[in-house]
Amino acid sequence: MNPNAESRFILVTRIFMIGYRGTGKTTVARLLAGRLGWSWVDADETLESRFGMTIRTIFETEGEAGFREKECVVLADLCRLAQTVVATGGGVILRKNNRDLLRQSGIVVWLTANPETIENRLQRDPTTFERRPALSIGGLAEIAEILRMREPLYQVCAHFAVSTTELAPEEVAGAVLAKISQCQDCGLQQ
Repeated sequence: MNPNAESRFILVTRIFMIGYRGTGKTTVARLLAGRLGWSWVDADETLESRFGMTIRTIFETEGEAGFREKECVVLADLCRLAQTVVATGGGVILRKNNRDLLRQSGIVVWLTANPETIENRLQRDPTTFERRPALSIGGLAEIAEILRMREPLYQVCAHFAVSTTELAPEEVAGAVLAKISQCQDCGLQQ
């Protein structure tokens, strides 16, 4: 991290990437951490490692409620890490206590993309079928509906949003850093 950036990030110890699956949370978290000289972690990978099952398997055996309980436990642990960028699961914002914990624990960045871009990315991602719960009816209509339902929750949780629809991951990481440096509500030393 360069000296100028370091002085602006004194009070920031965690950055959380939130957003629907396929918006680039894991990729951007890795790139952002590299630019800051921090660690990064994918919350879903941490959950799968801790419980020895894929998210898809947890959904199949314990249902969404069982998965969400495990997600809360993992999030609480990740909120204790210092100098870490965390890529959260897409539905972490469904529980109010998670939204509150995220806001209290660091800067929350909402990565967005339009439904068509998300559908395209999910279709190209080989891990989608193996690791993620299946969409109920599938396709663009379901993605658009889930986004419509979740957007108010993402919005209330995030300090700011960055669209990933037309930007390369490196550009998104740069946009996030630029917005953090301008954010009046992010706990930065001014």
